[in-house]
Amino acid sequence: MPEIDPSTVAPPPPRPDPYGAWKIPSYRMYAGSWFLITIARTVETVAVGVYLYAQTGDVLALGWQGLAQALPAMLLAIAGGHLADRFDRRMVLVFMLCLTGLDAVGLAAAAYLQAPVSWIYLLLVVNSIGQALGAPSRTALLSWIVPAERFSNAVTWNSTVFQIATMVGPVAGGLIISTDERLGVPLALAMVVACRTLGLLGTLSLKTTRGEQRGTSISLESLMAGIRFVWNYKPILATITLDLFAVLLGGATFVLPAFADRVLHVPKESVGAVVGSLRSAEAAGAIVMAIILAHLPPIRRAGWTMLWAVAGFGAATVCLGFSQALWASLLAMFAIGALDNISVVVRHTMIQLLTPDAMRGRVTAVNNVFIVASNELGGMESGCTAWLFGLVPSIVGGGFASILVVVACAWLWPQILRIGSLADLRPIDESIARQEADEQIAGR
Repeated sequence: MPEIDPSTVAPPPPRPDPYGAWKIPSYRMYAGSWFLITIARTVETVAVGVYLYAQTGDVLALGWQGLAQALPAMLLAIAGGHLADRFDRRMVLVFMLCLTGLDAVGLAAAAYLQAPVSWIYLLLVVNSIGQALGAPSRTALLSWIVPAERFSNAVTWNSTVFQIATMVGPVAGGLIISTDERLGVPLALAMVVACRTLGLLGTLSLKTTRGEQRGTSISLESLMAGIRFVWNYKPILATITLDLFAVLLGGATFVLPAFADRVLHVPKESVGAVVGSLRSAEAAGAIVMAIILAHLPPIRRAGWTMLWAVAGFGAATVCLGFSQALWASLLAMFAIGALDNISVVVRHTMIQLLTPDAMRGRVTAVNNVFIVASNELGGMESGCTAWLFGLVPSIVGGGFASILVVVACAWLWPQILRIGSLADLRPIDESIARQEADEQIAGR
């Protein structure tokens, strides 16, 4: 048998470093700021929801909370994406953090003074404007901090940081709210102000490695470029549409105060703590899944994996609707978070790595429109369906609807089944995406 020359044998591929992103100092600062910003948002959501339900006793009021947050974000997200591509993303984020921080001061004052709920909705609209204009810059800023070979790892850890904050925030907020019936909500909102202030300071200290001045001119064509890119490249369109309708129909987060009260029958003074526990269980599931994904190689059959994960998300939502005990509800929320996080990692990695940097802010803005529509507008949908059909039927029906969305997306966009390894993703040219779209239309 002939001897094999060792020099002709290809070395094995290097094992991915599961902590590669954390070795970048600016990423550590970015992740710390993101943690505080997310803490602030989750505490704010719990505190405002508890306040609105306590003031009105109406599940529809929780739906209006979702609508007040959804409409400005959907209308202004594209403009926020253009800001991210034209100006210094870090400074855009700083200005919007100032706006949302001041808005949190207003919410705390309104809750302390027992202001009418109309004032709360108005302040939520202002807060949503800041979120919409700043979110594309925050997301696209990551590509100026982390190199492409570590980007998937950074996205996974970003999701972990987000979910840890989502776990800690509701528990902390719920405990603060339950300490005092009169001052609990204002104190929780004061915590929001402190977290946003610290997040602002962390963002100011970031150092980026890319040029920060963008040359894109302001025009209708440039504003619409992100929408056109997403529409032409069907795998991205399919993944964000799948997430949109699955979470829009199957999400139950906004009605958790009513669920704790009417289904789990917890005492009124414990509603805030139970809502915080349920939201934290969802985050705990996402954290466990994110850690698993960070220690594994990049997902190879990302399309199939995402479809199965979203179908599992729908099934877990059905289990939540049928649960009658707190422990069963916590398990269902844990599964919801774990399965949803797979979809999050696949979607965000695809969008950031496939999009050219000059368009990353605008394409991220389109994705944010879908996220806001699925989360906040989904809160409106949850409140309305619970008001019309009952709380439990709305949750169970939403879970089954999410499973049907998976089937519909796989049928409409078979390209999603051909999405391969996340490690092989590279930026694509807009003209290529347009050509592929034209060829598909011609084929039909």
